[in-house]
Amino acid sequence: MSVASFLEPLPVVLAPMEDVTDAPFRRICRSLGASLCVTEFIAAEQVIARSKLAVRRSTLAVDDQPTAIQIYGGDPELLLTAARIAETLGPAFIDINCGCWIPAIAKRGAGAGWLRDPNAMVEMARRISAAVSLPITVKTRIGWGPESHMPIVDLARRLEDVGIQALTIHCRTAAMGHTGAADWSWARRAREVVSIPVIVNGDIRTAADVVRAFAETGCAAVMIGRAAIDHPWIFREARAALAGQPIVPPTDAERRAVYRAMVEANAVARPEHVGVAMTRRHLKVLGPLLSQLRPELLRSPSLAETVAVLDFEPTN
Repeated sequence: MSVASFLEPLPVVLAPMEDVTDAPFRRICRSLGASLCVTEFIAAEQVIARSKLAVRRSTLAVDDQPTAIQIYGGDPELLLTAARIAETLGPAFIDINCGCWIPAIAKRGAGAGWLRDPNAMVEMARRISAAVSLPITVKTRIGWGPESHMPIVDLARRLEDVGIQALTIHCRTAAMGHTGAADWSWARRAREVVSIPVIVNGDIRTAADVVRAFAETGCAAVMIGRAAIDHPWIFREARAALAGQPIVPPTDAERRAVYRAMVEANAVARPEHVGVAMTRRHLKVLGPLLSQLRPELLRSPSLAETVAVLDFEPTN
């Protein structure tokens, strides 16, 4: 299937986020309308070594589809080998991370480090696209540093020419990290010079932002990252907004149920105490219940204690 066909049900995609977009969180977001998801990124070396982390991040259950596997690395040979392995694991497509700005990643030439040498990025993409039968996509940023060095429009054209089948653009430079405002106009400019789907990413925090991003860029899809961590209902709300329907906020019961589903799944996927602890990064899904439940949840090391806190409703 083409990448475009995966975007048709709802062109709002869950972004890859390390230690966030694992299988339990993807399941929650998919149940709320994220019809296409991307895994946490996996280092090429780990994919090749079949490390425990790589196996966990790349294992896709029957109900975890369509999901793309994202890989990263600074060595094109290792990326090529990793892509061939990832192809055997049944993803919707394989995404290459050329946008992670974290210094520990980029300084090795991986992630956004590829933007320092667009020619090398294009050649790497050409080789992988030619070697793998699944669609290959790229997630990147608008450039490495100042505006005078933003190659994204020409780079989009060149990536399409070598076989990349979709391009996700986080509309900040690598140097910006998560600071400053994302400039969606760069996604529009790139979209205007290619025929492959362009997915706009960055500063899409609400359903209204989704509607505005489509209107301003004409892109094939939007990708939501950090906003989904605290409010996975953004996918349901985006679906309603795009259809011109009223947005229905989550009820308190829904908030409790979502947190419970995540903590139960994480406690099964990992050692129980680890799963309980890591689910706390999603405490803000509890919304107005947070002030009431947070102290007890932070003091609850086991799944049973956590569930008891979530199930308890004080009487007036």
